[in-house]
Amino acid sequence: MLESAMFWLQHADPYVVYAFLFLVAFLENVIPPIPGDVPIAFIGYLLYNHGGITFVSALLWSTAGSTAGFMVVYLFSSVLGLKLYAKGGSAVHSRFSKSVHRFFPPSDMDLLREKFAAHAYLSVLANRLLFGSRSVIAVLAGLMHLRWFFVLLASTASALVWNTLLLSGGFFLGSKWQEIGSYMVLYTVPVTIIFMLVILFSVRSFMKQRQKKFD
Repeated sequence: MLESAMFWLQHADPYVVYAFLFLVAFLENVIPPIPGDVPIAFIGYLLYNHGGITFVSALLWSTAGSTAGFMVVYLFSSVLGLKLYAKGGSAVHSRFSKSVHRFFPPSDMDLLREKFAAHAYLSVLANRLLFGSRSVIAVLAGLMHLRWFFVLLASTASALVWNTLLLSGGFFLGSKWQEIGSYMVLYTVPVTIIFMLVILFSVRSFMKQRQKKFD
C-alpha cells in the first residue's frame, strides 16, 4: 500500500503532496504504528524530479502535522490526567483511579512534577530524536500538566529539526533514499542512550528524596 501511495505521489499535485505530508506526520503521533519518517524522506527524494514541490513548503507542512499530532495526544493525556486525580466521580472511574494511584500516588505528583519538570521539557524538545518514544513522551507531558505553550514550542522545534534531516537525507541520497533508516539510527540511538541515562539518574535521585520524605 505504501509503495502504491509513493508511486501516486510522484505525479500528484503539489498541494496533494503537502496534504499527504501533514496527514502522515499527524497520524504517526496519534497512531504510532503508522510510519512517518520514511514517507517524509521519500518526499525529500521527490524534490529532485517534482517541479512543483519546494523544500520550505514540505518542511512547514510536515512540521505542522508532527506538531499537531503531538499536541493532540498531549491535550488528551492532560484532560485524562485531570480526571484521574479529580475527587468524586463514578464507581468505575473511582476503581480505575485507585489502580493508577497505586503507581502514581496523588501525594507524590507535586514532587514528581517539581523534580522532572526540566527533564520533561527537555524530553519534548528531543522527542523526535528519541527511538520509539514520541507518543509516550506526549502522554507523559500531558499527565504531568506541563505548560502547553512551552510544550508547543519544544515539540515544534523538535519536529522542525527532525523533518529537516529527513527531507535533506531523502534529497541527498537520491535514488538510495530508502537507506535513510540506517542513517536515522546514527542520530536516534546515541541520543536515546544518553537521555535514558539522565532519566535513570534522576529517578534514582527522586526515589531517595521520596524515601526521606516518609522516613
